[in-house]
Amino acid sequence: MNFLDAAFLGLIQGLTEFLPISSTGHLTLAGKLLNLISEEHPEHWTAFIAVIQLGTLLAVLIYFFNDLIAIVRDFINENLINRKKFISQNLNSKLGWLIIVGTIPIVIIGLLFKDQIEGAFTKNLYVISSSLIILALILFLAEKISRFKKDISDVTVFDSIMIGIAQAVSLIPGSSRSGTTITAGLFLGLKRDVAARFSFLLSVPAVLASGLLQLYEALSFINNEMILNMIIATIVSAVSGYIAIDFLIKFLKKNSTMVFIIYRIILGVSILILISQNIIKP
Repeated sequence: MNFLDAAFLGLIQGLTEFLPISSTGHLTLAGKLLNLISEEHPEHWTAFIAVIQLGTLLAVLIYFFNDLIAIVRDFINENLINRKKFISQNLNSKLGWLIIVGTIPIVIIGLLFKDQIEGAFTKNLYVISSSLIILALILFLAEKISRFKKDISDVTVFDSIMIGIAQAVSLIPGSSRSGTTITAGLFLGLKRDVAARFSFLLSVPAVLASGLLQLYEALSFINNEMILNMIIATIVSAVSGYIAIDFLIKFLKKNSTMVFIIYRIILGVSILILISQNIIKP
């Protein structure tokens, strides 16, 4: 991997992490085309992806800085200092609890299936293409039956758990973290932009924990060149990720997710065609 490869992968990560089109799917496809994924050590690629996700985490932290500060401040105040029952807490404090509760499923699933997630199965393009297409059809169904009425203040503990389970499903490559969580949000009646907003807030603990864990584990095999590539990719992903967040939230206030549904299906089918023509290996 050279510096241009790293910057290109960082751009892909930033743009596709928040759009419901699967960053892992796009990165793995790019990695296969550029011959950057080692069949002997697929965990190295997993570590690279997880680490550069810290760039997109930085984008979330900057974009939602005021919201996150208010959530942490009010959560600490109303649960540790001036303790109140959950029902009496303000929106920010409740969001803190909802983020915690919604993060539990992906922590459990992530730890239980850590070896499988880091293995070759999750780099398989058949898995990725199938996930792209299947989740596109599920998102299409969500668009058809959702009421689009709930605001962020209407999100319940049950909603958070369901969206959290959907976030755990995103560990399947090609499904997309934002795609699964936004889809779940729509099924639960959230407005499109609200579903995206809660999805991004919910991603903070999971992405932070995953990125730091993978970075720690990667220290045993990364060299100076890999570190520099990771830094370049992470910086580029942070900048492009911020742009993607702003675009998607504004886009979903006035538009449906249909363009992403169509794109996912086209990409999934295209990957299958490329495999069938032996242009890329699955």
